[in-house]
Amino acid sequence: MKRPKSLRRPTFRLADSAQQAVGGFLLAGPFVVTEEVWVLAAGIHWIQGVATAGIVALIGYAALYRADTDRDPDGEQEIAGVPARFLSLMIVAFGSVLLLAVLFDAPDTFLIEEGVVGRELWATTLKAVTVGAVFSVVGAATADSVF
Repeated sequence: MKRPKSLRRPTFRLADSAQQAVGGFLLAGPFVVTEEVWVLAAGIHWIQGVATAGIVALIGYAALYRADTDRDPDGEQEIAGVPARFLSLMIVAFGSVLLLAVLFDAPDTFLIEEGVVGRELWATTLKAVTVGAVFSVVGAATADSVF
C-alpha cells in the first residue's frame, strides 16, 4: 500500500545522491583493486561489456522502482526524460568505480605493467568499470532505499 503523497518525502534531493555515493563507493572499492576483475575485463568482448552496462541499468531500475513500491518513476523529477534519481544512480555506479580505479592507479597496476597501452588500455578499463558497477549499483541503490 502506498503512502499518501502528503506523507511521502520529496521525490529527489541532493542528499539522495550522497547516500547513493556512500553505498556505491563502499561496494566498488574491493572490486577495483582485485586483479581478477581486470583479467576478466581484458578477456571479455566489447559487446559483453555493453551488455554488462545494460544489466547494471536493469539492476538499478529494478532496485529503485520495483523493489521499493513507494517510488513511482513517473512522479519523479526528470532530466531529458529520465528520472533524476535513476540518472544519479547510474552516475554513481559507474563514476565511483572509475574514480577509484584512477585514484588507486589500477589501470597502471593491472594493465600498463603488463604491456597493455593505447586503445586497448581504455577499452579494458571501461570493461572493468562495467564489471565493478554491477556491485556498485547494488550498494548505491540499497543505500538510497534504506536511508
